[in-house]
Amino acid sequence: MGDIALRADHVSKVFGHSRVLDDVSFELRRGEVLCLAGENGCGKSTLIKILNGVHAPEAGAVFSFGDDTAIGHITPREARARGIHVIWQDLALFAHLSVAENIVFDDYVANPMRPLSYRAARQQAREVIERLGVQLDPDTRVEELSIARRQLVAIARVLRAGARIIFMDEPTASLTRNEVRTLLDLTRALSAQGISIVFVSHRLAEVLAVCQRVTVLRNGKLVGTYPTEGMTQARLSQLMTGQELNLVPRQTAPSGEPVLELRGLSRRGEFEDVSLTLNRGEILGLTGLLGAGRTELAHVVFGMTQPTAGEMRMHGKRLTLRSNRDAIRHGIAYVSEDRLNLGLVQSQSINMNTAVTVLGELEKPRGFLAPWRVRALTAEWIRRLGTKVSDAELAVSSLSGGNQQRVVIAKWLATKPEVLILDCPTVGVDIGAKAGIFEIIRQLADDGMAIILISDEAGEIWMNADRVIVLREGRVSQELTPADTTEESLEEIINA
Repeated sequence: MGDIALRADHVSKVFGHSRVLDDVSFELRRGEVLCLAGENGCGKSTLIKILNGVHAPEAGAVFSFGDDTAIGHITPREARARGIHVIWQDLALFAHLSVAENIVFDDYVANPMRPLSYRAARQQAREVIERLGVQLDPDTRVEELSIARRQLVAIARVLRAGARIIFMDEPTASLTRNEVRTLLDLTRALSAQGISIVFVSHRLAEVLAVCQRVTVLRNGKLVGTYPTEGMTQARLSQLMTGQELNLVPRQTAPSGEPVLELRGLSRRGEFEDVSLTLNRGEILGLTGLLGAGRTELAHVVFGMTQPTAGEMRMHGKRLTLRSNRDAIRHGIAYVSEDRLNLGLVQSQSINMNTAVTVLGELEKPRGFLAPWRVRALTAEWIRRLGTKVSDAELAVSSLSGGNQQRVVIAKWLATKPEVLILDCPTVGVDIGAKAGIFEIIRQLADDGMAIILISDEAGEIWMNADRVIVLREGRVSQELTPADTTEESLEEIINA
């Protein structure tokens, strides 16, 4: 048992009438990087919270920490004492405090009456930063750091707290390609130091690159634990979803007339001299590394910002957009990458989130909102998009990531757009939900909608776009057709 860092045997967990974990066993080895994989709602977060002491299981609470000691239900305090830490996706840092203060924060929680020594805090932070082998200024406020640098602070904090087991929840979701490589290298380095890491990610290529094994959950049950050597993304997707996914490029060749044209469009400091044509029924892939100007271009096309040069044309007529309201009136819709902050009002109902873009059309004659019209609209889009909803009056935050994204798409489709801009529409969405979303996107294009699909994932673009435009440093660097290239070639072009 000496090589086992953490084990749970036959764990079950029930919330209300729902059994979210059913007889699940889990084993993590010392110094191992293991992926915990599965679709949203499969029980991953619940299992992590049981292993971290947040939840108590109904059955099977047997944990082993190298010496085969059964301790029953572990508490959060016991978990931390045994070196078990979770870095959640939101990182849980204090933005107004310095790097050093965040790193040593747990020391002062444990001894709140001891006065803070900033000199000692800086020195302790420097020691952990040197152990990580990264560059961080202990005096910098966290709010001044990029997401990637904040992650380093979060990792340094748990190391300072004596972490021997680290759960990382979607650690690469908001990182650039280079930042992802840095994080994966750091993960390998921590593993070499004997620290066990559980890596949770929907990005399967990264999982296979950094993990030695993968534990797959589906519908609250253990599918199995498998070595990543020889594992493919297609096979892992099948294990997670229980079905084979179609991993071939889109085969249709749309021949519709031009809908939107950009001619030498520029916005100073963001992108320059971008020209493209978007045709009816076409999915135009727009890709490139983060910072290449993709989202900035989308904001101009949607009227959120104005260009400094060039022009836009719609159906051959010059298009001037002073706001996103102008864009909506001209039949342009935009699904933002940040659905949590920009796409949805989490506390509002599914009904209101769906109807918010067309409230004026749902009013009674005297200007009051007609609730039955809101309900009817929402029900129609739930049916058409296959959204899994038990009660549309519930807050939209009650839905999984994939179903939340369907609500975002629905609210914009309700405006009946001709042009739909999708900015990284599957961020934080599991593999099965991704397939469903792309099926919706392809069907919209087949029905005649013109779609701009923005993504930095080569596989998503390669499988779903009819044409691809690659941006580099704000300029169009290449245009190609997925059918005439490979996913690997597209990946190389994006990262060149």
